[in-house]
Amino acid sequence: MLQVNAFRKSYNHHPILQIDDFTITPGVYWLRGVNGSGKSTFLKATAGLISYEGDIILNQQLNSKKQSVAYRSAVNFAEAEPIFPDFLTGAELIQLFKSAKNAPHRQEDNYVESMQMNAYINDPISTYSSGMLKKLSLVLAFLGRPSCILLDEPLTTLDAASLPILYSWIANHYQQQETMFLLSSHQAFEGDILPIVREIVVEHNTIRHTS
Repeated sequence: MLQVNAFRKSYNHHPILQIDDFTITPGVYWLRGVNGSGKSTFLKATAGLISYEGDIILNQQLNSKKQSVAYRSAVNFAEAEPIFPDFLTGAELIQLFKSAKNAPHRQEDNYVESMQMNAYINDPISTYSSGMLKKLSLVLAFLGRPSCILLDEPLTTLDAASLPILYSWIANHYQQQETMFLLSSHQAFEGDILPIVREIVVEHNTIRHTS
């Protein structure tokens, strides 16, 4: 469960997002809103990457500010347009994330193989296309034992063959480990692969559940 209390975020004294009291129960959610509505801002704040006023509390015990280290260990985030150090290989970056997240041995193997990344995972990231970078960012988001995974525009630049693979990762994590997912996208999550998706709308500088 994710609790958001008295949340405020402004840029240059201009309010971007205000959430008085909002609770997200365990599940898989599609965060929907037009460009500039605050979707990415909310995900980055929830990931602990940007400052904000108020509190975000995970599972009624981890406050993103008061227990920041434990909170960030339990929350994983994938950027809409990931940027990684060019001089590292994909495999090296995975090992760094595994160490930071205390991930199980060889946890990444299934993710890398299912996304058909073995051919380039040991190449420098400077050689990666946007689609390859997206796949790498998604693998990193699933490492460790996260209670909550945040995916900002996960479908962007991802090829059609990879979509059902990502959907299966999400469904398996939710069904087997009860991982909460918040995904933002301009595209609807359709079909029978992710029937568990619920919708949260971002509009008028706040968010709300759909009926």
